[in-house]
Amino acid sequence: MSINWKKTTLILLDILIGAYLVLAVTAFNKPDVKATVCSEVKINLAKDILEGFLTPDEVKQLLQKKQLYPIAKPMKEINTRAIEEYLKASPYIETAECYKTQSGHICIDIHQRMPVMRVLADNGDNYYLDNNGNILPGDLRYANNTVVATGTISRSYAKKSLTELGNIIAADPFWQSQIVQINVTHDGVEMIPRVGNHVIWIGKPVDIDRKLDRLRKFYKYGLSHAGWNKYERISVEFDNQIVCKKVRNKR
Repeated sequence: MSINWKKTTLILLDILIGAYLVLAVTAFNKPDVKATVCSEVKINLAKDILEGFLTPDEVKQLLQKKQLYPIAKPMKEINTRAIEEYLKASPYIETAECYKTQSGHICIDIHQRMPVMRVLADNGDNYYLDNNGNILPGDLRYANNTVVATGTISRSYAKKSLTELGNIIAADPFWQSQIVQINVTHDGVEMIPRVGNHVIWIGKPVDIDRKLDRLRKFYKYGLSHAGWNKYERISVEFDNQIVCKKVRNKR
């Protein structure tokens, strides 16, 4: 009886591969002695065009107050889902993901809500408006130079009409540094610049990109030669034109 060496070799290879896979799975699932307790917590805040409300230290404090901060706790007792749900309940956090590593670390990845405008309305409202039009409490310390909106502003108007304007200003370094205040009147919106004594009238907050593009060109080719304090009012309300009112001479 002859031995089919080719078939025998294939069978032996199958057995060896199967044994290796069993050992590999067992080894990977074997608890790491170092991972019995949490040795480090990594809090990662996603970067964006603007800074969010919270720092890693403030996230740590939030978890400590709720007794959810996992450092030095047994890994098997750490509830990552509870940490996620607690953080996502914060009005300043959009998404939160928490997971364990084999080396005994807890990683927390956070996407914050990004404020693009602070609203101080005539009706007493004080809140932040984020890039998605969400209303955020205004009682939290926030150091970033977010444009301030004043005047006759209802919450529905802020969500519907001011979010786009806030996003455009926040996304452009020039406008972010130049526009310091927005004032809403009964017939439209005016902006107060950092440089120059003029008021910018944009009318209804529609076609904002085109209006600001015209204003940028006027700044570059007009005011840079005529002088930043020559006009007291600049209107970009209507298409294809800019209407300026000169400063009255003082006597």
